[in-house]
Amino acid sequence: MSNAAGTADPARPLSRSFHFFLWTRLLSTAANQILLVALGWQMYDLTASAWDLGLVGLLQFVPTVAFTIPSGQLADRADRRRVISAAIAVMLCAAALLAWGSAGRWIGRDLIFGVSVLLGLARALLTPAQQAIVPALVPGDQLPRAMALSAAVMKVAVVAGPALGGFVYALGPVWAYGLCIVALVAAIGCVLSIHHVPLIKGKDPASFASMFAGFGFIFHKPVVLGAISLDLFAVVLGGATALLPIYAKDILQTGPWGLGLLRAAPAVGALVLAAWIARHPLERRVGRTLFVSVAIYGAAILVFAFSRNFVLSMAALAASGAADMVSVVVRQTLVQIETPDEMRGRVSAVNATFISTSNQLGEFRAGATAAWLGPVGSVILGGVGTLIVVALWIRLFPPLAKRDRLVP
Repeated sequence: MSNAAGTADPARPLSRSFHFFLWTRLLSTAANQILLVALGWQMYDLTASAWDLGLVGLLQFVPTVAFTIPSGQLADRADRRRVISAAIAVMLCAAALLAWGSAGRWIGRDLIFGVSVLLGLARALLTPAQQAIVPALVPGDQLPRAMALSAAVMKVAVVAGPALGGFVYALGPVWAYGLCIVALVAAIGCVLSIHHVPLIKGKDPASFASMFAGFGFIFHKPVVLGAISLDLFAVVLGGATALLPIYAKDILQTGPWGLGLLRAAPAVGALVLAAWIARHPLERRVGRTLFVSVAIYGAAILVFAFSRNFVLSMAALAASGAADMVSVVVRQTLVQIETPDEMRGRVSAVNATFISTSNQLGEFRAGATAAWLGPVGSVILGGVGTLIVVALWIRLFPPLAKRDRLVP
């Protein structure tokens, strides 16, 4: 299918290949979440070291950031189905190693560190191709709906995966890793069931310069640059996830169960909103909607900062997740619509790098400013900063603010 806007009803059924893509994303993401839960728990069982747990996260983050940009070039020059399959196969090898080591009782700290690097590489390989393939699976007029469904599936996997992983791990680590193996084999079967997507290759040869061409493209597209940078600064400034344990224990006077509910609240809000957008796609005034949603995100963070009521705090976090989901759908759709197919892998790689970096920087920003201003002051600063960014970006990126339709 082409990505040209069609004249038919955008609410008509989505393609069979896109449904296989959704199953691929659900299964692979859930398996990855189960792996992360089981791997972290097993590492702490083996070493009882918080430092080692931190290294597990770092060894996944570094290869993800380092190899996402090269993976974007690969996604623009190879069959994206095969790239996705290869990434899932790397995850499958990681799960198999952990299952084998656990069953044989020879698993150790070094093996878990090595598997962490493999998971980071798999994520770097998977993300650009996974984002870039969607416009080839649905007509352009269905792309906003498809992006909302894809985001909803992602949230379901992120919420359900860790919970399922924790329950299954109680039976033993081999069971958790075995479940991952089954899910990843099924995911590979789903991605190979997607119809062949003709690849449109650019005229420029593969080179170091072409690898970074996604940055140049974005900086010459005010709509895309504005959407990506708005999200980046909103996440860096407004992120409060790192401070949730402090809020749960010291401010809201609740226990671990309360922390779990607070962490889940943004995902629940995002999932509800994604389901709504999938049934009622954004059609008009999308630029204005984007800025309003980010402003609501900032306002919800401010409500959370001042709240001393657990229910109100949960509601504020759910509202922030819902507002962020609007931003995600608009941004991802604009990036794909405004980018020619031969560049989608590299542009998606830049977008993914910004998202990954902003999440890490947001947690660091929250923790660092909390050390100076206290947790409440840190969150207030983030909420106010987000609102200031919205006001500035409206003036800096008028084409984005005036954008009427997602699909021209």
